Amino acid sequence: MIQVENLTKYYGLTRALEDVSFSVGAGEVVGFLGPNAAGKTTTLKIITCFMPPTRGKVLVDGNDASMAPLKVRSLIGYLPENVPLYREMTVSAFLRFAAEVKGLDRAARAKELDRVMEICRLTERKNSIIARLSKGFRQRVGIAQALIGDPRILILDEPTIGLDPAQTVEIRKLILSLGEDHTILLSSHILPEVKKVCDRVVIINKGRIVATDTADNLAARMKGAPKVIVKVGKDGPSASRLISEVPGVESVSQLDDEGTMEVEVSRGADARAEMARRLVEGGFDLKELRSQEVTLEDVFMHLVTEEDETS
Repeated sequence: MIQVENLTKYYGLTRALEDVSFSVGAGEVVGFLGPNAAGKTTTLKIITCFMPPTRGKVLVDGNDASMAPLKVRSLIGYLPENVPLYREMTVSAFLRFAAEVKGLDRAARAKELDRVMEICRLTERKNSIIARLSKGFRQRVGIAQALIGDPRILILDEPTIGLDPAQTVEIRKLILSLGEDHTILLSSHILPEVKKVCDRVVIINKGRIVATDTADNLAARMKGAPKVIVKVGKDGPSASRLISEVPGVESVSQLDDEGTMEVEVSRGADARAEMARRLVEGGFDLKELRSQEVTLEDVFMHLVTEEDETS
């Protein structure tokens, strides 16, 4: 559905993007990750025809965004990072205005407004002044305007930014439900959100793509030995010496003065049972023994740090 090819963008002499290439397939929900000022919003603005690239091109369902911007815009529902709402209008009046701008005829508008307000759970707020809504409901209004016209593709730029935990959960559920019928490109720097809603992630840093894969595959590709966290109730140094003698253990590091250790294990080895047996037989009070999984945060920090060091 979306094909980004060698996208480069300069603001004057400042390079915002360099040779950015990635794709989003039909029906996918893809997370577009990066730290602040990485180039996420610039990329989305080019895809949605808000600005042209300096070089490269974007194809949306086979249509060149530079050559056929009106066609591309008709295929996309866009939620910018700063949702452009007319705060003095009611919810229904604003959505009716958005439907008019998108070219829906009068007969279709009322039905379409009912549809998007039901999806976004705004029906009971349709006569509310937007300025009086909570941040979460204003975000729902922004998503509702993106849904008007039933576009096949949704591009959401930081959809949960500034929301409280309860509002974040509600917007996450909404995005998950929308992913059943739409292709979604979701920009964010909130890693747990991306992990929970996206099929695949694209990571950008300093205007360059540094990785594209599923979160699980990226974690599996990270270098370094698997790690186990062990906590005993007393005499951590003695426990460390005992654990270090277990076959497959590469190293043991003390994490605190309360008997918590990080144990690196050789790839393919599972030394947990033997560590537990030796500690219990040695008279140690084993309080915790668990594998330390590589998280999306670990992957993100590893890739971004690696890119910073080589640039």
